[in-house]
Amino acid sequence: MSDSPTKSLQCLLNWCVLFQRSMAVVIRLQGLPIVAGTMDIRHFFSGLTIPDGGVHIVGGELVWIFHGMKTCWLVVHTLICGCVLKSTALSLSHDQMAACVSRVELSVSCRSLLDRDLGSRSDPLCVLLQDAGGGRWAELDRTEKIKNCQDPEFCKKLVVDYYFEKVQKLKFGVYDIDNKSFDLNDDDYLGGVECTLGQVVSSSVFTRALELKQGKPAGKGTITISAEEIKDTRVVYLEIEAQNLDKKVEYECIHPEKKQKKKHYKNSGIIRIKSCKIETEYSFLDYVMGGCQINFTVGVDFTASNGDPKSPDSLHYISPDGINEYLSAIWSVGSVVQDYDTDKLFPAFGFGAQVPPSWQVSHEFALNFNPSNPYCQGIQGIVDAYRQILPQIQLYGPTNFSPIINHVARFAAHSLQQGTAAQYFILLIITDGEITDLDQTRQAIVNASKLPMSIIIVGVGEADFKAMEFLDGDNGVLKSVTGEPAARDIVQFVPFRQFKNAPQEALSQMVLAEVPKQLVSYYKWQGCPPLKLPEIKAM
Repeated sequence: MSDSPTKSLQCLLNWCVLFQRSMAVVIRLQGLPIVAGTMDIRHFFSGLTIPDGGVHIVGGELVWIFHGMKTCWLVVHTLICGCVLKSTALSLSHDQMAACVSRVELSVSCRSLLDRDLGSRSDPLCVLLQDAGGGRWAELDRTEKIKNCQDPEFCKKLVVDYYFEKVQKLKFGVYDIDNKSFDLNDDDYLGGVECTLGQVVSSSVFTRALELKQGKPAGKGTITISAEEIKDTRVVYLEIEAQNLDKKVEYECIHPEKKQKKKHYKNSGIIRIKSCKIETEYSFLDYVMGGCQINFTVGVDFTASNGDPKSPDSLHYISPDGINEYLSAIWSVGSVVQDYDTDKLFPAFGFGAQVPPSWQVSHEFALNFNPSNPYCQGIQGIVDAYRQILPQIQLYGPTNFSPIINHVARFAAHSLQQGTAAQYFILLIITDGEITDLDQTRQAIVNASKLPMSIIIVGVGEADFKAMEFLDGDNGVLKSVTGEPAARDIVQFVPFRQFKNAPQEALSQMVLAEVPKQLVSYYKWQGCPPLKLPEIKAM
């Protein structure tokens, strides 16, 4: 480490230790700017995969070394010894990279609970469980017990990690506690509700009727849940200069070795703080909880290169289990995004097919054949419209993206004119091959980069998707044909073949992981706070 003030300040970012339930990650950070935050770090390592057991990352400004560790003991040993480990390059999944997760507190209250006790009212407690797969539920947290109360407002908040890119299924169960046992199996069940965490955080107040089992109400009982992100959004900005100045707000810069060697050594200069201001940086959840709606639009490739939908070799062929790669992509991404749109009405379009009655090629036709109202009710509505339209159109070509991008951009531009963080747009394009109108699409993306929208492209089949990777912009800033650069990176491309043998949710986790950062960076760029400002708590 050199003597320069920048290097000295960077030592503040020297070590970052992240421990998760199933793995340990130790990251030594150097070569990042002093203003680097968690999202900067996450973006810095974007595209890498940590193996099971964790990874130790040691690096300088030019070289990064990766070494997998199988036990937490090795992690601790490395911290103590400070050794540098040689290693091999690894792949890092977004799922395991989500150490930069948000945590939320859930406040719970109930009304009109069932009365199970004789001679007194119930003593309710609320337990929070999360879907662990295979019909199993894992307990995350529970509230305190409140004695003799049918309308409890629990003081203890339930804490849960939040991931935008996942569908986090939750179950709230309310029990009448009559003993000191931790086990709830011997307590009376007063009702419960199942929902997703996305539904809770996107609602200012989430209220549902309690059920003893599906379809059977628990009397008139209701449960109300509200969410609050655990964070301190205050950011300190310091303007610093280092030189020999009159003493004001100053700190001596001491070099230990020089101090020992030189008898009359005073300092190696003075660091003066010229200004200090505290500002609020809003998070993704601040915008969502503040009322920002996320509008989801789907564009489906119906070009002839997909093959005859009646043939099992076609990418549009629907298998006996009612699925294909197009439908899998729609379900995976749509099931996450739908929780952030209150009306659940999603426009869906096709491109590259001859459509009735004129049988002209169209690059922007509504899947429901209703151009004045292309909205489908929920993700199931998109799926139904897709299945119904397949036998009614003739697959043709070419593969043009720009019309659908421009269509969504017009709505995003209208939202921009409102000057508030009210609506953000996500366009999902699913395609089987090389894009035909590359120049026009580049211009459309550059234009859209100035608007509140993100574009996700999923490539199905085994085609060469080099053009899609080019549009992604990960290897440099995307520019239009005239050389105009994109204002920000809004495109995420993934080939579906990488997820053929993965769980359905893996695709959404990959393609949606960057959306929160894109949304926040856009509104910060525009200077738009959330519609409803979060309460600032005293620290």
